[in-house]
Parts: sequence; structure tokens; C-alpha cells
Amino acid sequence: MEKAFYAQKHCKEYLESGVTFIRAVGTEENYDLQIKEAIDNHVIEGPHMYCAGKVICMTGGHGWQEGIEADGKDACLKAVRTQLRSGVDLIKMMATGGVMTKGVEPGNAQFTVDEMKVMIEEAHKAGRKTATHAQGLQGIKNALYAGIDSIEHGCFLDDECLELMKEHNTFLVPTLCAPQCIIDKGVENGVAQYMVDKTLKVKDAHVESVKKAYEKGIQIALGTDAGTPFNYHSNTAYEMELLARLDISNMDILKMATINSARCVGVEKDYGSIEVGKQADLVCLNENPLENISNVRKINRVIQSGKIVVDNN
Repeated sequence: MEKAFYAQKHCKEYLESGVTFIRAVGTEENYDLQIKEAIDNHVIEGPHMYCAGKVICMTGGHGWQEGIEADGKDACLKAVRTQLRSGVDLIKMMATGGVMTKGVEPGNAQFTVDEMKVMIEEAHKAGRKTATHAQGLQGIKNALYAGIDSIEHGCFLDDECLELMKEHNTFLVPTLCAPQCIIDKGVENGVAQYMVDKTLKVKDAHVESVKKAYEKGIQIALGTDAGTPFNYHSNTAYEMELLARLDISNMDILKMATINSARCVGVEKDYGSIEVGKQADLVCLNENPLENISNVRKINRVIQSGKIVVDNN
């Protein structure tokens, strides 16, 4: 019951912060699919959703507590087919260790190229996109060699990574606010010491990687990695503000949050820009975000599929 109430609260937070479409890239027990069904059936109000359900990771790898553990190509293939049977919209895998899982290092590669390749090919065969948590350099490269569609986080990107991403039109979803929220709050607010320590190891490299990706013209989509410590489901504006600190233009940040994200998810035919025939998902602001990106917080109205779902008048 508690999870159900929190799900409803988070869905409301998305709409009230101007977010009408989200890509959920990992929940325990495929809860995101159940939330999506409740929204589609008008049981609750919430954003349109594309769901990955459980993540796929190696045994003991990042996210193993809530994910599907798989080792070797056959087990990885079965894990993807299991998730497709559940009705997921995309497949999420874990190419490296991460900050949140105790005992694994963010820089360490986990799945092999061959393991990821079989998962990506099976997902693509079913018309699904793929995304991977990837922080360390070798794990990012393994995912790119395997043909991944989007890199989540991408803390360590070298020139080879950037060239591969450019060549294959791979998206980067930086999620800058996830590590920043951990650093902002720290152990004094209850964040585990090991999380803070690991975050401090990757933060500077993460920022530099995003800068290089932007300068190189890599497609960047906007995501928050909401659910990590103190990283709330209303943090989209904070992510945009953190991108602005890297001297990324406000117009480009708005594109990352709209059409780029729609392309990353694969719904650009219906969402992501104001065009005849597309869904009327609109956010009306009181002040111009091109002058100050923080103006995205000053919401007047949110319209989803032509219906007013938030009205602050």
C-alpha cells in the first residue's frame, strides 16, 4: 500500500514540475508497468511512460537486489525474453558497477561485449530500444561495441567513446543531479559513507565527460535518475540548471528536455516538438527560459494530450 501511495505522489510530482512523459529505467518487480497501466486506465493521473521493468545485471552486479541476474549469453537472452514477455518498452542492462550497490566499483566493467550484444540484438529484433547504466570507461566501450542505444551517466568518456557515439547516433543521458544530490546532502543527512566516497571519485570526470560530449555534438537527452538519495521526482529543473552550469546554451538544454529525449525514447513522431499531428503535451511558463533556465520552474499550466492537468492560475 505504501508503494502505491508513493507511486501516485511521484506521478503528481512529475506533472506539477512540467514533465508529461518519462522513461522508467529500472524498478523492482516490474512496478513501473503496473503504474503505467494505472495511468493508461485513468485510475491515477501521471506522465506517459515507457518502462524497462527489472534491470538485467550480472550475478552480484550493480542493481542485483531488484534486477534479473544473468551470466553468459544464453542466460542473458532468456532474461531479455522474460522481460519482453512482461511487456516492457525497452531493455535496461548494467554495463558497469555503480555508486548505489555496496561492494562494486563504478569504474569496473561487468557484462562482456558478447553478453550485451545478444541482449541488444534480441531487443532490437522485438522493436525495443536498449539503455545501459555505464560509468567506467571499459564498460562504456563494451556497450558501444555491442550496439547500445543510450548510455546512462557516462562518467568516463574518452575520444574513442565519443567517436563511436557520434558514428552510431548513441544518446548520452548524463543524470548530473544524481551524484550532485548525494554530494549536496552528504553523510550528515543520512547518505551512506560508501556512496559519498564513490560519488566523489567520479563527479569531476563526469562533468568533464558531459562537456566533451556536448562540444563533440553527441545527442544528449535529459534524465534525472530519480530515486537515488535526495534525488526527487520533481528534479528535472535542477538537472537543467546543472547543465547550464557547463555553459550549455538554454536553447540546447530545452531541446535535450524535449525533442532529443523523444528521439532517445523513440516517440519523436508523436512527442517532443510542437507540430501538426503530434500530441498536445505543452508546458506554459510565466517567464522566458531562454533568458534564465530556472524559469522552467515558473509553471503556469501543464497540458497533456490536449487536457489541462496542472493549472496554477
